[in-house]
Amino acid sequence: MSPLSTPTPNRVMHGDCVRLMRRLDTASIDFILTDPPYLVRYRDRTGRTVANDDNGRWLVPAAAEMHRVLKDGAFCLSFYGWNQVDRFIAAWRAAGFRLVGHVVFRKRYASSARFLEHRHEQAYLLAKGDVRRPTAPLSDVIDWVYTGNRLHPTQKPVEILTPLITGFCPAGGLVLDPFCGSGSTLAAAQSVGRTFLGMELDYQHHRTACRRLGCLPNGRAP
Repeated sequence: MSPLSTPTPNRVMHGDCVRLMRRLDTASIDFILTDPPYLVRYRDRTGRTVANDDNGRWLVPAAAEMHRVLKDGAFCLSFYGWNQVDRFIAAWRAAGFRLVGHVVFRKRYASSARFLEHRHEQAYLLAKGDVRRPTAPLSDVIDWVYTGNRLHPTQKPVEILTPLITGFCPAGGLVLDPFCGSGSTLAAAQSVGRTFLGMELDYQHHRTACRRLGCLPNGRAP
């Protein structure tokens, strides 16, 4: 394993995020905002899938590394699959995170329908250690903005991510997204003056994020 190193900001790394995070210094990240696979074997209308959405082997080690690289007193906000919530919560708690909030992203349309119409996405706000309460807390209900999923089958809108970054990442801080997809979190961080570090397993999505952020692609992690 490579020796630990200070994260290089404004970079999109290609490879397994667990291996990549293991190369980062402990307590080197100011805020994590991420949208991992939901463990639901997702397939969109055109047949596109999400890497590692068919297994949960990565969940516990990824949560442990996210907790390790995050600074004490800092936050992580993670989307999750509602019908796999027990697995996500167990992994977060085993890593040492505390659940301190929950955000619902309200949609104006139904993205799917089975027993109920699916009209929202959701994320948990996680804390490492003792955290300060914000002076102006954000609402835990945020209106969704439809992206058309042009760049990624589960593309998140930049507009809903920017207030989360300004609310939970200090000015000039470093935002990590270990499941960065097409780079929406990174674009949001860039737009509000934060530095960013993205990690993406899928080669094509990695290339998309690099183009979107104006980053030079790097080689795959060993």
